[in-house]
Amino acid sequence: MSETFDCAKCSESLYGRKYIQTDNGPYCVPCYDNTFANTCAECQQLIGHDSRELFYEDRHFHEGCFRCCRCQRSLADEPFTCQDSELLCNDCYCSAFSSQCSACGETVMPGSRKLEYGGQTWHEHCFLCSGCEQPLGSRSFVPDKGAHYCVPCYENKFAPRCARCSKTLTQGGVTYRDQPWHRECLVCTGCQTPLAGQQFTSRDEDPYCVACFGELFAPKCSSCKRPITGGTRVKELRLGGGKYVSFEDRHWHHSCFACARCSTSLVGQGFVPDGDQVLCQGCSQAGP
Repeated sequence: MSETFDCAKCSESLYGRKYIQTDNGPYCVPCYDNTFANTCAECQQLIGHDSRELFYEDRHFHEGCFRCCRCQRSLADEPFTCQDSELLCNDCYCSAFSSQCSACGETVMPGSRKLEYGGQTWHEHCFLCSGCEQPLGSRSFVPDKGAHYCVPCYENKFAPRCARCSKTLTQGGVTYRDQPWHRECLVCTGCQTPLAGQQFTSRDEDPYCVACFGELFAPKCSSCKRPITGGTRVKELRLGGGKYVSFEDRHWHHSCFACARCSTSLVGQGFVPDGDQVLCQGCSQAGP
């Protein structure tokens, strides 16, 4: 008797039929597929022995079923991404989940270096200073009305400039004549003493400390010869409420305006000029 040659599953004769040999014996093609073939995760059909099978994360696919869930493009030989169990080609993934560069409008590819600020995204090489157009990278910058400036460009363009040296004020400073000054630039025109925080006055728009202004410009008291600074000039002889008194071309401190003989204060009193001196009426009537 001749030896039988039957399918190990259905026991049908394999003479003259196509079969597949396994460690457990020969199988006819239908039995082999039903016993060993995997089910396609996409179409739910068996992946036959003569089909190209693709495997990804415990899932099996026919070659034709392994495709992008959006554009149906085959992923068999293409890079792809899995998003929420869906397979996506790189183009569809970038279109759906990647940001667009606010500068060039191109997609910021996953894994590439990027910068994000204010809800916007840039390629690293596209995030430039609006002034010098150099990449900002990890440098400090200042946003202004949709533009972005490195600190030197922002200070050069927007920071106030000192009225004296014309350089930018980056911090601090003082205001004089409604203009910004560096504290170290606001000095007395006469002695160069810093004036910030000090009492001072000006002449012809130039600032002076009180001492220099008095020495250079203030009238001298006809009595003590010292400068008369501050106060209100009293132009009428009988008005004594001011800090100094003027008569013709002569000036006196309030405390120095007194009779040359008896030293009685003449502020608010009548007086008689006598050469370079002033006398009260009593001393004037008494004669020399």
